[in-house]
Amino acid sequence: RAHTAIVGWACMTLCLVSYAAAFSQGASLSACTDMMPRHLRVQLHSSNNNYVTVHTNVSFYFPGDKVPVTVRSTRDYMGFMLQARKVSNNEIAGTFIFLPPGSKLLTCFEDGDTVTHPDKSLKRNLSFVWKAPDQPIGDIKFFISIVQSYFVYWAKIESAVVAQ
Repeated sequence: RAHTAIVGWACMTLCLVSYAAAFSQGASLSACTDMMPRHLRVQLHSSNNNYVTVHTNVSFYFPGDKVPVTVRSTRDYMGFMLQARKVSNNEIAGTFIFLPPGSKLLTCFEDGDTVTHPDKSLKRNLSFVWKAPDQPIGDIKFFISIVQSYFVYWAKIESAVVAQ
């Protein structure tokens, strides 16, 4: 009986460790649409947090423009997923062409349309450059989901509208 309990505990521990390790290298493709982490028993916090903001230094853009995007936080976090989305239909748009250390590209619908984390190192302030498509797509917003710890996250924190 004790042997069965130990084996069960060992199997459960190995499953949890392998599941946690799977997300330590960034968001999975299953998060592309809703930007929600796929962790076990995570606790979603309101997207109206007061410590993470997404900024651009422009209020409008033209097709093909490069737009600087800065994520600022007053607390450390381990993981993130960043996307630009059309205001009109919420579709992911454009590509990221500059990434800071502590980030990597992810292909949700087209190469480089999403950025995520490559590891669990603590992050705070990150700067990116997004390239608008060459064809008009309308107004956009940037969205970021932040994972503070394996069990605590904020989904789809949004920037101000960047008009076209």
